[in-house]
Amino acid sequence: MKISRRDMLAMMGSGICVAGLPTTGEAAFWKKKEKIGLALQLYSIRNHCGQDIDKALAEVAELGYEAVEFAGYYKYGNDAASLKTKLDSLGLKVAGTHIRAGELSDQKIEKTIAFHKEIGCKYLVVPGDGRFTHPEGSKEFAAQMKRAAEVLKPHGMACGYHNHTKEFSKNGDKTYWDLFAERTGEDVVLQQDVGWTTHAGLDPVELIKKYPGRTKTTHFKPTVTQGDQGKQPIIGQDSVDWKGIISACYDVGGTDWFIVEQERYLSGKSPMECSGLSLKGLKSILKEMKRL
Repeated sequence: MKISRRDMLAMMGSGICVAGLPTTGEAAFWKKKEKIGLALQLYSIRNHCGQDIDKALAEVAELGYEAVEFAGYYKYGNDAASLKTKLDSLGLKVAGTHIRAGELSDQKIEKTIAFHKEIGCKYLVVPGDGRFTHPEGSKEFAAQMKRAAEVLKPHGMACGYHNHTKEFSKNGDKTYWDLFAERTGEDVVLQQDVGWTTHAGLDPVELIKKYPGRTKTTHFKPTVTQGDQGKQPIIGQDSVDWKGIISACYDVGGTDWFIVEQERYLSGKSPMECSGLSLKGLKSILKEMKRL
């Protein structure tokens, strides 16, 4: 019986032994992760960054984050070398970046590669594009991302897309998220924001399992769904199935980074303080699961 690559990955993610499959090369690439890093999306603390990016990065490191995902570079926009020096001095890695699709165009991608390679950024993620949910524009956008992935791959880099809720609207009998996944292929990252997915009424775990190996980075956004009384927008105090998501990321997601994104804040607490509380909550869950 001929087994497709997708079927193979699904079976591996479910713990099913597939007789006769190779133990090296592509099959070995999808083995379960031993350690997934913890990062902060800097949009969470955008006001702190705008006031003093160096101070903000230092505070992120003090909170205990291992890495950051950028959403703009402030004074370092044209100075990758100095940004790399600053990150190294703080012991911070780069989990990825959010950039406009235009930075991945044929005209700009080489410049984009040069900057991000210098700061050690592997994942270049588009956090929104109007074409994504357009019947015809979605095809054009997917084609652009597929081309960009082909250019990035020899550099050890990848591009991807980040969802909100509208990406789960349908075109015919499929969601635009599924259409994008099908049209781009395995080299394009599906950066699921599990908070938005939960808010949309979908199961983040099922989406991770549906596309094995493509959740290279994922946004851990604390989310309180309507009707959940007494919940708070802090990881571990909210409505999200964190244990299920963490397990899926480890088992089938191919995930390198859990990226906390704090968009709602507790009364009387700063964005930085809330980002620290969510990291503390996440670490508590990971310890309980023996993943930390």
